[in-house]
Amino acid sequence: MSVLFLFIDGIGLGNKGNENPFYTNTYESFEILSNGNYFKKAPNYVTDKQLYKGIDANLGVEGLPQSGTGQTALFTGQNAAKEIGKHFGPFPHSGIKHFLKKDSIFNDVNQLGKEAYFMNAYPPIFFEHAQKRNRWSCTTLMTKSAGLPLNSTEEIKAGLALTAEIVQNAWREQLNIDIPKIGTREAANRVLNMLQIKDLVLYEYYLTDKAGHSKKEENAQRVLKPLDEFLLHLLKGMNSKDTLIISSDHGNLEDLSVKTHTRNEVPLFVYGQGANLFKDVNSILEVKNTLLDIL
Repeated sequence: MSVLFLFIDGIGLGNKGNENPFYTNTYESFEILSNGNYFKKAPNYVTDKQLYKGIDANLGVEGLPQSGTGQTALFTGQNAAKEIGKHFGPFPHSGIKHFLKKDSIFNDVNQLGKEAYFMNAYPPIFFEHAQKRNRWSCTTLMTKSAGLPLNSTEEIKAGLALTAEIVQNAWREQLNIDIPKIGTREAANRVLNMLQIKDLVLYEYYLTDKAGHSKKEENAQRVLKPLDEFLLHLLKGMNSKDTLIISSDHGNLEDLSVKTHTRNEVPLFVYGQGANLFKDVNSILEVKNTLLDIL
């Protein structure tokens, strides 16, 4: 049994209104994963092999949730916002980096004697800037701290990683890096192949948060369409013994009427073995330990 953890940045549960791209458009994967009810106050859907519910991302702290504290909470099970008395982002605050260095899901998987893998790859310019400023994102800091590799061009060319926007356009068109364009099916197959040899595979999709900040419906569609196709290929290709877990760090894209994050609940989707173990999970703080229970 292996677990695929798909982190989708900045998606919450919104209203049935024109400001919500999940309502104005149909995304088949979200329909499947939510039993057709991806909106605020939808009923929980729980079976032995599938779960959908909204969970809290505010963590008892006033203000709008942010990526630095939200992702730290999701990936470590520690209330990072309460630790520093505020929501903070997009990068991790110095007062919470110790959580990512010592308490991350990657560290815990290592301690179980199992293997984790971070599927994202980063272009050379990312490493130049990050190392120069010593400023790492939550996912890259916890990956480095757990002694796991950070992928770059070589792994993309070898089919062992994915770029941030799944299909590899931006590296080619904006950074002039010589890599092939791929489709969402090939991208999903890369993940599924890695799932056969690793116990935990994590992939981060952050373009949803950027699209939410833009307040533009066309940007929402541009990032959700390939994500939807990618998810459908994953759902169709997963081994029946494996588990897919999807969650987020805060709301944003579900309400294009505002440029900021929201205090909406975020989704928790679980598809596969052990889905019912998550029925009592009520916040992003509880996802990590329940995932470890599956492993």
